[in-house]
Amino acid sequence: MEVSPDTLEWRDAYKLLIGSILPRPIAFVSTIDENGIANAAPFSFFTAICADPMLICFSPMRRGTDGAKKDTLVNIENTKQFVINIVSENMAKQMNDCAVEFEPEVDELDVAGLTKETSLIVKVPRIKESLVHLECELYQVLDFGDKPGAGSLVIGKVLNIHVEDELLQNGRIETAKLQPIGRMAGNTYTNPLGKTFDIIRK
Repeated sequence: MEVSPDTLEWRDAYKLLIGSILPRPIAFVSTIDENGIANAAPFSFFTAICADPMLICFSPMRRGTDGAKKDTLVNIENTKQFVINIVSENMAKQMNDCAVEFEPEVDELDVAGLTKETSLIVKVPRIKESLVHLECELYQVLDFGDKPGAGSLVIGKVLNIHVEDELLQNGRIETAKLQPIGRMAGNTYTNPLGKTFDIIRK
């Protein structure tokens, strides 16, 4: 079967993307708004770009209802800072709880029962339950449309990396101790051992 993206409604195109690019690492992004209210949301369009300068990127899509920017993107554009919190399996449910589209004034970290921890450089709090944090300043945002299904590419420069001591062995992070998870299609997640499990979004 051959499929032309131009013939697809955006939701159908999205299903093909997330069903093909697997597994996807998760950027659990914490931000604050201009009033200091914390926000946290997971994004599975996420990867590294380069090591010098150390740049990472993730892509928040526009809201599926009205094409508006998500709170995470709005906060980053306003404050120029964010933290990538790497998701281990033991915090998967709390991460998923933050995927709900709350109102901007709602602190997702409080709702999910996650702990704020002061970052070393940026004003945005880290998520204590995460074992690896990348403190970032905004490097560049590229916007691709303003309707449902469109999105942006957020590029961040890593200013500080926090890694729990027990994860490091000869300068390398031990995957077995980090226990990161990746996103599959639908409600399914996976770990490095190939185990899959489902978490239903509220």
